[in-house]
Amino acid sequence: MLNKEIEKALNEQVNVEMWSAYLYLSMAAYCHSIRYTGMGSWFEVQFKEEQDHAKILFNYIIRRDGRVELEGLDAVPKEWKSVHELFESTLKHEQDITAKINNLVSLAKANNDYATESLLQWFIDEQVEEEDNARDIIDKLDMIKDNGFGIYMLDKELATRTYTLAAPLANSVL
Repeated sequence: MLNKEIEKALNEQVNVEMWSAYLYLSMAAYCHSIRYTGMGSWFEVQFKEEQDHAKILFNYIIRRDGRVELEGLDAVPKEWKSVHELFESTLKHEQDITAKINNLVSLAKANNDYATESLLQWFIDEQVEEEDNARDIIDKLDMIKDNGFGIYMLDKELATRTYTLAAPLANSVL
């Protein structure tokens, strides 16, 4: 059974993950509107990942006899000055999510909730990957600068991204 403080914090994170999904869908829409369909596709995968992250937490709360409480979502940004700014926003957002996950781990540790701490380890590893992916794209954009052909090639590269949830979590909580 979940401690009420942890249940509340996990519910907050479910809502954060849903907002993140909404943010990435907005970023995908922006990319498609400026005809960077590969980048749009990349953000669509991000959208799906965030939905699954929310669902993992959703199911975990239920499995631990908690109650999921969904909240309304605040509006998300719709415009960016450039694709570089878009990916800088992505990195900043992922860093903010990392901080939230770290706070959840600290709360689980403080409450000796080893099951929640174990679940959150997957999210910690996921955040390392998320931040690295965003940094990698920013580094490529820094190298490319305003080279149209370079941006075209990066757009094509990002179009190849596919999504599959990590197998251990896919089988147990989705």
